[in-house]
Amino acid sequence: MKILLLEDDITLCETLQLFLQREGYDVDIVLDIHEAEELSFTQRYDLYLLDINLPEGSGLSFLKSLRNAQDNTPTIFITAQIDLDSMAQGFELDAIDYIKKPFDPEELLIRLYAKFKPTVIHYGDIEYDTKSGIVRQDGEVIDLGNVHHQIFTMLLLHCGAMVPKEELYECFEHSSSRALRVAISMIKQKLGIEIKNIRAKGYLLENL
Repeated sequence: MKILLLEDDITLCETLQLFLQREGYDVDIVLDIHEAEELSFTQRYDLYLLDINLPEGSGLSFLKSLRNAQDNTPTIFITAQIDLDSMAQGFELDAIDYIKKPFDPEELLIRLYAKFKPTVIHYGDIEYDTKSGIVRQDGEVIDLGNVHHQIFTMLLLHCGAMVPKEELYECFEHSSSRALRVAISMIKQKLGIEIKNIRAKGYLLENL
């Protein structure tokens, strides 16, 4: 996700940029509306993070000019004071959230994740669409079959953590340790992935 952050506090700006970059976001920072106008005109962003109270104007008026130019990029406002009039104006301009200063960067991360949950999970050359449940490898749809698909989904969604075998048994109509071992072996063979057997406890799809 590519983010434009407009904030006149250089310390806060650089702190948020570093934090978000460590989480995998691509963040451009600007300190005034003029810089923001130039970048929003020349670059495409997935999200605007805008301070409301700026020395040379308002983040609200900046967003209004963007909307008038048919720029509908999702926007979150950052502000020290939230009054009802400003909040109403922001939501009228289709802002998706407000966050009040001071705040923990983790709070911003939580809000971003809640509003932009990934619909596709990547694992090596494998793509899993969380909405459709479709599994692709190198762009080709892979039919795992119902039971194997359920097992793989559980392992992928808990990647890096062990999934107890008792939970994996729930994927079978008639479960057994042998049936689970065979299923795991077939998934590994079909997708070319490693699934670690945690003896007598469960299975683990390790992080790449």
